[in-house]
Amino acid sequence: MVKNISNKDIQERFDEKIEALKTILPPLGRDIGTSCAALTFTHVLNVLGLDGSNSMYFNNLAVPFSGFGSYKSKNGWAGPCGCVSGGIAAIGVIMGGQEKLKSVETPTVYAKAAKFATRFEGKFGFVSCKDICGYELGKPENIKEYVKTRTWENKCVHFVMYAIDQARKLTKRELKNKWT
Repeated sequence: MVKNISNKDIQERFDEKIEALKTILPPLGRDIGTSCAALTFTHVLNVLGLDGSNSMYFNNLAVPFSGFGSYKSKNGWAGPCGCVSGGIAAIGVIMGGQEKLKSVETPTVYAKAAKFATRFEGKFGFVSCKDICGYELGKPENIKEYVKTRTWENKCVHFVMYAIDQARKLTKRELKNKWT
C-alpha cells in the first residue's frame, strides 16, 4: 500500500514531475528503445509512489502500447500515440485507487478515457501516432529518420508531458479521494 500524501502535495508532485521531464525527456530521443507510453505511464505511477520493485513490470506492460501506435489496419485505422495509451492506462490506475477498480466505476473510467483522447486530439489535431509525429514507426527506415530529424525532442516530449498533465486534470477528484 502507498503512503497517503496530501492533495496539495500530490498536485505539487505532478507539477515538479512535469517540470523535471522538460530536462529528462529530450535526450531519450537518441535511444530507439524509448517508449512514450511507458514514460507516460511510469512517470504518473512515480508521482503516485508506485515505482518500487514492480516498476519493470509496469514499464514492460506499457512498452507495447508504443508499438501499437505504428499499427495500421487494412481499412486504414491507425493505432493511437503511445502517450494516449499510457495516459489512459494511468487514468485507470488513478481511478481504482489502491484497490481493484469497482465494476460500478467502469463506465466513469471509460468516459474519462474518451475525454482524455478528445482533449489530446483537440490539442494536437490527431490521436494516431503517425499523424501527430509524421512517421509510421513500424518501418525501420522511418525510425532512423524519426531519430535523425529529432522528432522525439521536437514533438513527442510535449505529448508525454501533456498526457501526464491531462491524466492528472481528469482525475483530480479521484487523486484527492483515493490517493491523499
